[in-house]
Amino acid sequence: MELLKQLNQQLLAREERKLIRQRRTVDSPCGPRVTVDGRELLAFCSNDYLGLANHPGIKLALQEGVAMYGAGSGASHLISGHSRAHALLEERLAAFVGDHLESPRALTFSTGYMANLAVITGLTADDRDAEIFSESLNHASLIDGARLARASVKVYPHADLDALASLLAASNAATKVVVTDSVFSMDGDLAPLPALLALCEQHGAWLVVDDAHGFGTLGARGHGALEHFELRSPYLIYMGTLGKAAGVAGAFVAAHETVIETLIQKARPYIFTTAAPPALAHALLTSLDLLEGDDGMKRRAHLQALVAQLDEGLHLQRWQRLPSTTAIQPILIGDNAETMRAGAALYEQGLWVGAIRPPTVAAGTSRLRVTLSAGHSSLEVAQLIAAINALERT
Repeated sequence: MELLKQLNQQLLAREERKLIRQRRTVDSPCGPRVTVDGRELLAFCSNDYLGLANHPGIKLALQEGVAMYGAGSGASHLISGHSRAHALLEERLAAFVGDHLESPRALTFSTGYMANLAVITGLTADDRDAEIFSESLNHASLIDGARLARASVKVYPHADLDALASLLAASNAATKVVVTDSVFSMDGDLAPLPALLALCEQHGAWLVVDDAHGFGTLGARGHGALEHFELRSPYLIYMGTLGKAAGVAGAFVAAHETVIETLIQKARPYIFTTAAPPALAHALLTSLDLLEGDDGMKRRAHLQALVAQLDEGLHLQRWQRLPSTTAIQPILIGDNAETMRAGAALYEQGLWVGAIRPPTVAAGTSRLRVTLSAGHSSLEVAQLIAAINALERT
């Protein structure tokens, strides 16, 4: 078939540019040490930042949830799929981040991708003249949400407040929406949220914050980027994921109750999908207790100690560790082929580190994306440091 031939040619072109991606099948629970094809690896590539994905208490809660609610929800939330477990989780999440919002309410989603699509399209559904102002390093879900919204989209350079201020000042739109990651997933740095919020309040714009990589890890109680920066405003719309630091699955949006009711009525990714299994929501109640309690505080402190250890231990000459105080620790290499060789060499040593290439990152900025977890020990991080230092010099 000519159509298959065309696809094969496209795949070959990707292969030539060292852009083919491959899946590996894991036979063990998520954790610092995983089994892949019968081989144990020390993994530095998951987003299980606090080491909760295999926590005994959360596993027991999940089993309890299945016993109470069964395996599936059976329908969308607006038909019959909204269970008591979902309702309790939304109440708990609203309280979890509610100190930073006016009249807070929360809405849960099956994934963070769906949550971001829902927020951006739902906010602009009835205003074709709306304008969206998107950070240049935003996650793909925010970019796709802006595309689906069919609104005017302006992209401002990374953390460039002056550029954003000029764009907002020139806008006559009744609905203005600024969207940004809090922790940028490939760089690990933090968005200047206080200054962004000040601009949004000045110009009457919503500030949508995707805190996928900050929820649970930032803030004294793990309440995320809003707690970290001590922000509070009715202009804030907050998205947090529940499959990274929280260790389970799903996502939520928290905002003023009127915003949430608007999403329930208008957001197609919420309306037209089967609700997530109630057992997951039940398990997440235990996860939130862990995040907020003493155990969560200890895990966040240990994670920060590991970040400091990596910072002090890496002595790079050709490669560059990008500045980051979060669990995401990128090592910029640049060339696609060299990045793949580095990832493969580490893998052969039993160290699993993500090798990130375009289009996930810009051309010429391929990198190793090291992700640390509270489940790692200092000895394991020392092993990684020694391997990277030695590899860079070969």
